[in-house]
Amino acid sequence: MHAEDVLAGLGAAVADVPGVIVGVRRRGVTDLAASGVTEPGGDVALRPDAVVRLSSNTKPLVAALALCLVADGLLALDEPIDRLVPELADRRVLVRLDGPAIDPDTVPAARPITVEDLLTMRMGFGHVVDEGPCPTVERAVALGLGFGPPDPHGLPGPDEWIARFAGLPLLDQPGAAWRYELSFAVLGVVVARAAGCGLAEVLTARILAPLGMDATGFVADPARLVPAYLRDDAGLRPFDGVADSRWLSPPAFPDARGGLAGTAEDLLRFAGMLLDDGGGLLDPAAVAAMTTDRLTPAQRAAPGAAAFLDGGGWGFGVGVVPTAAGPRYGWAGGLGTLWYSWPEHDLAAVLVTQVMPPTASVFAAFTRTIEDALAGQ
Repeated sequence: MHAEDVLAGLGAAVADVPGVIVGVRRRGVTDLAASGVTEPGGDVALRPDAVVRLSSNTKPLVAALALCLVADGLLALDEPIDRLVPELADRRVLVRLDGPAIDPDTVPAARPITVEDLLTMRMGFGHVVDEGPCPTVERAVALGLGFGPPDPHGLPGPDEWIARFAGLPLLDQPGAAWRYELSFAVLGVVVARAAGCGLAEVLTARILAPLGMDATGFVADPARLVPAYLRDDAGLRPFDGVADSRWLSPPAFPDARGGLAGTAEDLLRFAGMLLDDGGGLLDPAAVAAMTTDRLTPAQRAAPGAAAFLDGGGWGFGVGVVPTAAGPRYGWAGGLGTLWYSWPEHDLAAVLVTQVMPPTASVFAAFTRTIEDALAGQ
């Protein structure tokens, strides 16, 4: 299977986005293909090496980084984060999600938040989906903690971000429920404090540079960056340009939820490392732990998880889904990026657009094309 084959399988769906990049890594061999243009109605062809905003595809990279620090002894999965983030010690937990944001009814947390709680997004705070109003989440939005699209310059610095978050109670007891996605904002702070340097520096040193992911970082290369768009009822409108992009200067808060920019090829380098049992960067046992569902059946069935996890579960920074072609793991970015790996087939594939929300027709055709081909082998 080659990138051109997958691109051809997208069929008419490619008309739903200005341009699309597909990358495939099969048995150690990588190839890429692109179709379309960089902007609606434009004439500049989208190149396979374009730099794009990876949004939530940032999460798997930071999860792998955290596991590197666990191997170094700088973190432990079961340790409370209080040692590194004392601001979040002695948490209180809401009695009712719909309770008032100011002076709500709370109870003490049954235990501290652990590093594993952050990796599995069971910290006790995140998006509330189909559960009615939650004034505490509304308060978090008002505090500028970041509940909308990625915005590198819309957040305060890490210490101030943690201080604001510390003023809120948790929504759930630590470990009890899966909620997208604030756990990874906290994880980024924990990792940086454990490493004794900024998240960008330690991520580059431990993950990006060893894997040759030279185009990936919290600051984008303007020579290769392409614009991003927001789709609404009127069609596509600009979300982030190039000359005025918010990804052209270092952010105050390097956001582990979705702050990275990079390329399809770089994502495949990361995916290949996992397929190669860590490639010497991670222990094979850490790769297995990262790519194994950690959720209980009740947690997978809860409204928030059901809305995000496509019938699957969650490992450390990746979604894990059973399919007819064998298990797959990976994750998507809200600005139109998608990565999946099928380890039984030694195959990883990425899809890149820059349209938010992700274009369902393109995502579905991408996954269907690959899994139909794998099921026939």
